[in-house]
Amino acid sequence: MSDLQFDRHRRLRMTSSLRDLVRETAVKKDDLIYPVFAVEGTDTKHEVPSMPGVYQYSLDLLKKEIDDVVEHGVKAIMLFGVPGTKDELGSNAYNENGIVQRAIRELKGEHPELTIIADTCLCQYTDHGHCGVIEDGNILNDRSLSLLVKTAVSQVEAGADVIAPSNMMDGFVAAIRAGLDEANFHHTPIMSYAVKYASAYYGPFRDAAHSSPSFGDRRTYQMDPANRNEAIREAVSDDREGADFLIVKPALSYLDIVSDVKSTVNRPIVAYNVSGEYSMIKAAAAQGWLDEKETVIEKLTSMKRAGADLIVTYFAKDMARWINESDT
Repeated sequence: MSDLQFDRHRRLRMTSSLRDLVRETAVKKDDLIYPVFAVEGTDTKHEVPSMPGVYQYSLDLLKKEIDDVVEHGVKAIMLFGVPGTKDELGSNAYNENGIVQRAIRELKGEHPELTIIADTCLCQYTDHGHCGVIEDGNILNDRSLSLLVKTAVSQVEAGADVIAPSNMMDGFVAAIRAGLDEANFHHTPIMSYAVKYASAYYGPFRDAAHSSPSFGDRRTYQMDPANRNEAIREAVSDDREGADFLIVKPALSYLDIVSDVKSTVNRPIVAYNVSGEYSMIKAAAAQGWLDEKETVIEKLTSMKRAGADLIVTYFAKDMARWINESDT
């Protein structure tokens, strides 16, 4: 055997400290964005049936949850609202006293250093569940843009640090950038859902946000999961129109897209670890089929390895706790 010539790669794997020394990718607390759901009412904490451990919070209890989030070291949240009433044009999305606007004001008062990213869409607020204006069963792209601009401006007026438009209307970044600039919010960044696929993984989120469409689906504005080149066209358009961050959603089944967008566009890339990805792990862990902590760490690390700079994940608080434990 002495005449064999081969490389000994295992030399750098033989001890835990050696593995730590040569580890190429790590998830940090600064990488994490925690999605939260605000609902009307008081003393309300509803667990989402399809998302164990994820809750809808009334504002009084949301503040307590965010206290815990901040204590764990998570520095950014993505805020979704579940309004008490809905209408055809989603007017509570841009109501200055809407659930998201009130939540932003209260949370910024308690935690001015917390980065609040406001999801900017209409689907939670429309009685038909679509992300734009409807006429004769069609989603009207250009008429929807003005309502999205109103929503974005109202969220920033309430104190949002970042606007995250998720509607996938053509031109939404250009319209919102122009609207924010006209309202003198030149310094407010846009975290665009630049690449958002029409995915089966969104089911639990629609349960949480009460945002399932009442007819049809969203395939005329969300992307076909089979398409790769289209993702680059979408990302390049949003970059050109003024986006400051680009989201790829979902993340786990689209790591090739995360990598493609990262190598094409010189912007921070955000991987959205969506509800279905969360719920699959929770369900398997509950059955004892896999180790939740190890699986989550591996999954989030894969997103960073693919090129994500930031990760939106329902596991953010858990991940921050595990990082804290490893540091002690």
